[in-house]
Amino acid sequence: MSETGGKGVTASEAPRESAKIFTMLENNPEVMNDLAHRLGVTKELSFHDVYSLYDSDMLAMVPRPVFALLTTVPMTEAWKQDRDAEDAGLESYKGAGPEEPAIWFRQTIIHGCGLIGLLHCVSNGVPSEMIVPGSELASFLEKAVPLGMDERARLLSESESMYQASEAVAQKGDTEALKPGEDSINHFVALVKGLDGQLWELEGSRKGPLNRGSLGEDEDALSERALELGIRRLIDIQRKAGGDLPFSCIALAPSVE
Repeated sequence: MSETGGKGVTASEAPRESAKIFTMLENNPEVMNDLAHRLGVTKELSFHDVYSLYDSDMLAMVPRPVFALLTTVPMTEAWKQDRDAEDAGLESYKGAGPEEPAIWFRQTIIHGCGLIGLLHCVSNGVPSEMIVPGSELASFLEKAVPLGMDERARLLSESESMYQASEAVAQKGDTEALKPGEDSINHFVALVKGLDGQLWELEGSRKGPLNRGSLGEDEDALSERALELGIRRLIDIQRKAGGDLPFSCIALAPSVE
């Protein structure tokens, strides 16, 4: 199952690429937890490493329930062909307002995909109800949610507080950050269980949020069904093309003291 969701209006003029150039974030718990908590996600939630998508013992190490997965995936030719074929049949997203089944941000920010991936994880599902009132994130979402796709992208690109928060954690990764003008082959993809019980695939460079199918009440974002509908689907696309898909994955779940 794959479709864009929501109703609403977009701005009449698409936003231009943001003048700000962000420092690419590394997809690891240290970086993303610092950013999430700086912005106003409750410290009752944290990101945790996911070391395997198939080994039951390693999967058991992740606290449950898992509300979202934040992954990075390289743009292989096989995945690009699959994306292009899927996007060709979709209209650009027109969702806006609190009735949206998934809050989605279009990416216009250079190297801003890590920040957008984090926003997708914490702005949807159960985590969206665990944001500290009066925080920077709460204030930002109050402004962003009523807006259409283009206006929302413009709000994010012009937010100095979001930029400063992202830059403050950007040097915490284990690898050297990309320099301005350098490109990454990796895309941040968030896989989130929405309040509607659907698994949403959220990436700022697609045409909108993608509904990958329904999850049961006892199935979280790291359940067998969610993995098959989400990240394992991408791995299978590459395997059918004759190769492996290197990826990173962290899970948003209850914090562990």
